[in-house]
Amino acid sequence: MNTIRIIGKRKRIAMVAHDNKKRDLIEWAVHNSKELAKHELIATGTTGKLLEEQLDRPVTKMLSGPLGGDQQIGAMIAEGKIDVMVFFWDPMQAQPHDSDVKALLRLGVAWNILLACDRATADFMFTSPLMQQEYETIIPDYDSYLHRNVTT
Repeated sequence: MNTIRIIGKRKRIAMVAHDNKKRDLIEWAVHNSKELAKHELIATGTTGKLLEEQLDRPVTKMLSGPLGGDQQIGAMIAEGKIDVMVFFWDPMQAQPHDSDVKALLRLGVAWNILLACDRATADFMFTSPLMQQEYETIIPDYDSYLHRNVTT
């Protein structure tokens, strides 16, 4: 049986960007600063620092992505503490922490959070009327997985 989770009007938004995509994310955030001001922002370390400077507002900062920030945000997703993730990742450059990146994206999908990996998707998501209201999201039922028969 699936579970319904209510995402409030004020969303908890994780913001992550690879080095080659930081400028794009910052430009997008500045362009959407009025909308972002309605929500709580959480970011990996360097991205969070840049967002704070450019948006002139507080951002909850995790560690830098390669130092564990991706995993911290992933844990927050699994705990239901993130509603939306804007993750501008660089598909053209291998990252030293590719396994963390893959895990972060996997968690976003597994827990059915709103997930934008590029500017066009983020634009569509943030201009949706659903961003202005509560939203019921379905959390998949992982009970059978948690109670599967594991042999050693």
